[in-house]
Amino acid sequence: MKLSEIAHFFNAKIEGDSEIEISGIKGFEDAQEGDITYIASSKYAELAKNSKASAFIVKEKIPNLNKPQLITENPQFVFAKLLEMFYVKPQPCKGISEKSIVASTAQIGKNVTVYPFVYIDENVTIGDNTIIYPFTFIGKETLIGSDCVIYPNVTVRERVKIGNRVIIHAGTQIGSDGFGYIFHEGKHHKIPQVGGVIIEDDVEIGACVTIDRATTGNTFIGKGTKIDNLVQIAHNVKIGQNVIIVAQVGIAGSSQVGDGCILAGQVGISDHVEIEAGTIITAQSGVMPGKVQKGVFSGSPIMPHREWLRTNAIFQKLPELYKKIRELEERIKQLEKQKTIE
Repeated sequence: MKLSEIAHFFNAKIEGDSEIEISGIKGFEDAQEGDITYIASSKYAELAKNSKASAFIVKEKIPNLNKPQLITENPQFVFAKLLEMFYVKPQPCKGISEKSIVASTAQIGKNVTVYPFVYIDENVTIGDNTIIYPFTFIGKETLIGSDCVIYPNVTVRERVKIGNRVIIHAGTQIGSDGFGYIFHEGKHHKIPQVGGVIIEDDVEIGACVTIDRATTGNTFIGKGTKIDNLVQIAHNVKIGQNVIIVAQVGIAGSSQVGDGCILAGQVGISDHVEIEAGTIITAQSGVMPGKVQKGVFSGSPIMPHREWLRTNAIFQKLPELYKKIRELEERIKQLEKQKTIE
């Protein structure tokens, strides 16, 4: 594919040879002759001059880079779309394997692929073009939309509703009982978890994620939300649309996360928290019960990010400050002794 064809497809400008042939797309460090890559920031411009790539996707022209440049508003987006164009996905087997178990009351759409050792329970509905990989369990009365991909060893318990174009990676558990107990007469008594889980369209769920069913009602994941590996979402949690949840986040019961929020790695959210749309919580922060207004927050418990930076800077100086305070205290003692003598 010529660089000019790529530019036409993305309505991008070209600086340099537009007729150069592009045969692949790779990351910055791995690119070879014939590959195109992208430069995320001008700070990598000097490194780019030593790259073996034949062309670069950039936001602005990089001076003294003697290789073709594809200039576009969002280089990373173009890079992602080119990966889709160049990468050939493995073709799944077609049809329903004889080694799978599909209940007679299950409704299976057109062009659905079910691999060996999948179990599909009573009254399950699966939409067109969905692919279910081996060793997956789909519980009773679950609804799965069209064009979904469910990778191996996934468990989807009963009465879960999954929208269209949802991707669920290996080892994930959806619809397990919420962690609910009541202490009475010296014992912990289980609270029945009789609700469900609703996952809307275009959600992607990473590997080994656990999403618990609601006590009553539904645990809810909104459209377009992306969940990284090893995330725990507890019962009755409500996640808005287009939320990013990075690895090892834990969200306790009945919390709400607004549209477009970003929860960075290892964030812990207590129960009954309400986070406004567009909020960013940085890595390893802890969110206590209450309402979090839109902003960027860090620390445990959280505080505005800039305030946390200042606090953290002071915290690192505590040993030095402590030493100075001890010295001042000693000087005060000496002055007091001297005053007493006088």
